[in-house]
Amino acid sequence: MTDMNALLSPAGQVAEPTPARTRAELIAAGLRREIETGRFRPGDRLPSESELTRIHSVSRTVVREALGLLRSEGLVEARKGSGVFALDPAQARRAQPFADLDMERLSGVIELFELRSAFEIRAAGLAATRRSAQQIDAILKANAAVSAAFEAGGNTREADFGFHYAIAQATQNKRFPEFLALIRPGIVSRVELEAGSTGTPRAYTPNPDLVQEHARIVDAIIDGAPEAAEAAMKAHLEGSLARYRGLLRGGDAY
Repeated sequence: MTDMNALLSPAGQVAEPTPARTRAELIAAGLRREIETGRFRPGDRLPSESELTRIHSVSRTVVREALGLLRSEGLVEARKGSGVFALDPAQARRAQPFADLDMERLSGVIELFELRSAFEIRAAGLAATRRSAQQIDAILKANAAVSAAFEAGGNTREADFGFHYAIAQATQNKRFPEFLALIRPGIVSRVELEAGSTGTPRAYTPNPDLVQEHARIVDAIIDGAPEAAEAAMKAHLEGSLARYRGLLRGGDAY
């Protein structure tokens, strides 16, 4: 069985969240590592909600969101009256929806962008009508992290996911962030498509208008303008989709 004393020690606490990642995501990431590395074996009971609340100094709502992320990934199951238990991560990966989506192929990237467009355009509109002041602040902080990564010339994927996740949370519909968490591996861990299978360089360039496109989405959400928010999100995602389609047309079907 898992050494609960080791897990519940101060060293086991998650680090302070960056603006791009919520406390729930960080708690879920810590528990995910414990499951995938075998500290929690299949059938082991995770710490209770009250224990996790005390360890991480967060509310039960945050803990429940973190556990919900893990449930959406098939890594844990809740048993009524008993608690939350770890499942086999290997089986979870095989059973996971989109498990056959190959993000090392341009066609896989395009499939995911087409799905995201249908889903996130609606999320932006709902966020514009339902967002709270706290959620506006979270979106602004997440976008600031994207801008900082962009200006530094670094990889913006983690920060960009945080931005889109903050918008999904602002829909006040928990299924939106749950769905984003489900497809997160394909968004964040996407392979750098620098060259095709023939070795021919691929001329993909990261979105040069990322900061401006995000700003238009943020402004519409702050203004409470759902149609403008949807239009801005559509332009943002379809621009990326167009770049990947152009890359596919310009080379082999990698």
